[in-house]
Amino acid sequence: MAAFNEFGLTGPVIRSINNMGFEEATPIQERAIPVALSGQDLIGQAHTGTGKTAAFGIPMVEFFDVDHEQIQGVVLTPTRELAIQVAEELNKIGQFKGIRALPIYGGQDITRQIRALKNRPHIIVATPGRLMDHMRRKTVRLNQVRIVVLDEADEMLNMGFVEDIETILTEVPEERQTLLFSATMPGPIQALARRFMRNPEVIRIEGKQVTVANTEQSYIEVEERQKFDVFCRLLDIQSPDRSIVFGRTKRRVDELFDALTKRGYSAEALHGDLAQSKRDLVMRRFKEGTIEVLVATDVAARGLDISDVTHIYNFDVPQDPESYVHRIGRTGRAGKPGVAITFVTPREIYQLRVIENMTRKKIARMPVPTIKEVIEGQQRLAVDQLLQAVENGDAGNYKTLAEGLLEDNDAVTLLSAALKVLTKETDRTPVTLTEERPLRMRQDKYLSPGKRGYSRNASGKKGPARNSGHSSPRGKSRFGSRSY
Repeated sequence: MAAFNEFGLTGPVIRSINNMGFEEATPIQERAIPVALSGQDLIGQAHTGTGKTAAFGIPMVEFFDVDHEQIQGVVLTPTRELAIQVAEELNKIGQFKGIRALPIYGGQDITRQIRALKNRPHIIVATPGRLMDHMRRKTVRLNQVRIVVLDEADEMLNMGFVEDIETILTEVPEERQTLLFSATMPGPIQALARRFMRNPEVIRIEGKQVTVANTEQSYIEVEERQKFDVFCRLLDIQSPDRSIVFGRTKRRVDELFDALTKRGYSAEALHGDLAQSKRDLVMRRFKEGTIEVLVATDVAARGLDISDVTHIYNFDVPQDPESYVHRIGRTGRAGKPGVAITFVTPREIYQLRVIENMTRKKIARMPVPTIKEVIEGQQRLAVDQLLQAVENGDAGNYKTLAEGLLEDNDAVTLLSAALKVLTKETDRTPVTLTEERPLRMRQDKYLSPGKRGYSRNASGKKGPARNSGHSSPRGKSRFGSRSY
């Protein structure tokens, strides 16, 4: 892999990269940065966790003029969390050159954002709906924009943002550079690229280079009504340091959070209905390690940049393979091993096969854990806690007390009692979850012609259904009031 000093970057940018601890460019960075630095439009097809932010952030910071206090760059993202994280990384890249990025997103007081905009950031990182709010109020002017980045374009498509993106792109100068990053390239995204990009260089990072290579993937076939008890057994056996469990709906996430709390687990919920202040609190607690399990929907967790997630649990099978890859991409990062386990009901086995077909990886079947394994797992954890206390040397204050206890009890009996006290007993508090009916997975594009899921397109030829890609005439503005 290439070193960053091979790209011909200026001193302040190299200094920022070194300060951030970057050593070698990732595959998407190695291929995208030279293209972006040349001024050419770019389509980068790569999954979350491959270093996309630096791939477009480094060229932006390199190009922009710190003395030109106008908005020179716009990054569009699907969620507020991703907007915040992208802005944070851009500010780190730009720290020594003085390039400043500002996140603007729905859920935050717009007057507060207007005040922040008066500090004249060079880059804004925005969700499409909130950016259009500012455009309508004329608190953001895009007439000096030199680079536009569409980050996680396929997810913005899934969230219904395509028309908003089209409107925004018609308001920025035509003489601009456009960089589009997407895990997949469905028809509407291709149509968007054809309309708004000029001879883009296409860079694809193959699945084998995605971070899921470090993740041990398995599934458990289990009836819907047994899922939660089996999940709790896994938590007790594996004792993950930091884990995320994905639910299909906001109701599911809330019910899982309540159920885990009833059984004594340290958990928090994350979904789109939470107030921004609550979301920020949950994320801060999870990053600090004060909670063990984050229960989240796909949209809420999209773009989260959290290190050291050891386990991913798919309580519900995701509705498409891309969501599966994004979910398990939360773990197995930076060369560290990760574990991803999916609960599959008998009716959902076919959906699992679709995921295997897309990811080109066999997902191993895992037996349902037994109560005996739960007890053994908790016993191992108790032993580890004792040995860790010995290793840390923080048991000195208890030495006199221990010596007194040993005068009346033999060491084996006393240690056995200590382990029994430390071992968590299985909590069987009754829990009822509302059944979530399996969704019909969007599978057409993952199957070869002639297999189930294929349909006839408008021309009558066999093949995956296509989106027409029709859009409004260039130059017309359709500012809506939606914000996310």
